[in-house]
Amino acid sequence: MSEPSTSRRPLIAANWKMFKTPVETDAFLKEFLPKVPSNLNCDIVICPPFTSLGTAAAQLKGTSVQLGAQNVNENAEGAFTGEISPGMLAAVGCQYVVIGHSERRQYFGETNAGVNRKMLAILKQGLIPIVCVGETLAEREANSTLAVVERQVKEALVNVPSADTKKIVIAYEPVWAIGTGRVATPQQAQE
Repeated sequence: MSEPSTSRRPLIAANWKMFKTPVETDAFLKEFLPKVPSNLNCDIVICPPFTSLGTAAAQLKGTSVQLGAQNVNENAEGAFTGEISPGMLAAVGCQYVVIGHSERRQYFGETNAGVNRKMLAILKQGLIPIVCVGETLAEREANSTLAVVERQVKEALVNVPSADTKKIVIAYEPVWAIGTGRVATPQQAQE
């Protein structure tokens, strides 16, 4: 296995999940943003709930911290009650969109094919997808980690033009580490 390029810029993305109202988002960002150094050698993305995107966009304007959404619908518009389109996210100021999160897969039945449809819609809108991949504890213990992650990545990239692959962020987030207090080692993540 070849060593990865060391020229990639680190990305720190904070997925707030179902936490913080717009008022709480405003208060948090007013306290947080002054603490972000101007010469930081990484990109920072804040992904608040949909209801706080407008508030966060206003606070982040003119800063080095970027805005991301936690999910998206692959359709540009339509009768999809409660859903958010890529165009809506772009209009509110998002630059990134998290897709394929294990919680979306587990609780909402999202599939690799669905992640692919979202990926294509996100790229078409000019947004940057953050594609979450990772294995369960049972898959890790069965030595299936590489096969599971490879399948997730390959199926997410179906019909994605090769020029667009440089725009995609792959986030390795093993399911067994979410909310358990266990973390993947740097070696496991790099693998």
